[in-house]
Amino acid sequence: MIPSKVQVVLEANQLAALTFESGSTPTSEMAAAKINCLVGQIAKSMLFKGKDGVFRLFVCPGDRRVDNKKLKNFIGVKARMATAHETFLLTDFKPGAVCPFGIEGIEIFIDCGLASYPVIYPAAGTNASGVPMTYQQLQSITNAVECDIMI
Repeated sequence: MIPSKVQVVLEANQLAALTFESGSTPTSEMAAAKINCLVGQIAKSMLFKGKDGVFRLFVCPGDRRVDNKKLKNFIGVKARMATAHETFLLTDFKPGAVCPFGIEGIEIFIDCGLASYPVIYPAAGTNASGVPMTYQQLQSITNAVECDIMI
């Protein structure tokens, strides 16, 4: 079931989540297979904690990985992936279900690699969902700052 804070954002923006059987889309590869799209179209949301103590959410193409040097240069400090506990505590989403909707108090960044796709699919707060939308819609809805941190 789509969390209410996510459903509010989707309805306000006239979007609808695709939903599947529980546990069917926790990885980019599994989500792409279920949705029938390219892995790069999956907009994976990852929470990082900088050495400055600040948590930041990055939404990136599902077929690429974070370049630690680019990430450090972009935010100005080294960073590590947040633990599952930190992720849930700060977002109310478990890893594999993290989505950029309904996030409060955490700056959101969107990797420009997603802009090359006409449709992208961020999760909707469950490990069995995806929301078809454009890069521009995601950037606008989340007020995300564009970045380039992927290899």
